[in-house]
Amino acid sequence: MPVWLEVAIRSISIIIGLFIITRILGKKPLSKLSFFEYIIGITVGDIAGTLSMDLGISLQEGITSILIWSLFPVLTSRIALRNKKFRNFVEGNSTIFIKNGKVLEENLKREKYTVDELLEQLRKKDVFRVADVEFAVLEPNGDLNVLLKREKQPLTVGDVFPNPPSEKEPQTVIMDGMILDEPLATMGLSRGWLKQQLDKQGVAIENVFLAQVDSYGQLTLDLYDDKIQISEPQEKKLLLAAIKKVQADLELFALQTESKEAKELYETNAEKMQTLLQKVEPFLRN
Repeated sequence: MPVWLEVAIRSISIIIGLFIITRILGKKPLSKLSFFEYIIGITVGDIAGTLSMDLGISLQEGITSILIWSLFPVLTSRIALRNKKFRNFVEGNSTIFIKNGKVLEENLKREKYTVDELLEQLRKKDVFRVADVEFAVLEPNGDLNVLLKREKQPLTVGDVFPNPPSEKEPQTVIMDGMILDEPLATMGLSRGWLKQQLDKQGVAIENVFLAQVDSYGQLTLDLYDDKIQISEPQEKKLLLAAIKKVQADLELFALQTESKEAKELYETNAEKMQTLLQKVEPFLRN
């Protein structure tokens, strides 16, 4: 057998084997790997590269070595899932660096962390004053997670509006010029609705690179030709305008009617619409 053909067979076999191994190992991101898992990955890659090029190494021996190095972390992860003490031993524990706004110097020394490194990690979290931090913990994978003091935390919608409406994830309904029926069905929409929306914009389906529908039913488009200008979605603005019109009409009817009962009914419903308007206007303006 020619040398080049043997190298090709070895390389293809190893690539297929490594692909199968990575599927077995799972989808843990590279940033979430422990130092031990990271070293094993480098070693397996080195063995695979050497095995594909060095014809003096037996293919069976090389595959055996790769399997041992690859399956060992699988075995340890299985045990770690069932045993907390073993998991702590293999993956390590998180370490508290700041508690109640105070830096724990002993924990910094134990993790061989300098104050400069701590400040650098805080800056990466957009925190420039240690006094603003209520709690900071170094995770086993090396990430520093920070909890700001209550008065320093950014304002959220829930802080301003109690019980805000839930918002679902946007659904991609067109990709690469092709309609995706499943996301349309998830939103309770049809191809007819989609075609109607595109006709309003004067856009053909085949010209759409990406189209998404948000929880408000607004369709946003990204076209292949970026020079073509399309108008922004108007559904929320139209809904806001409709609510304002209903509220104004109720007030107008209350002024025009001579019936006392009808006048009270119109005024009561106008007040309800005004209350509703105050709640939803911040969400429908953007």
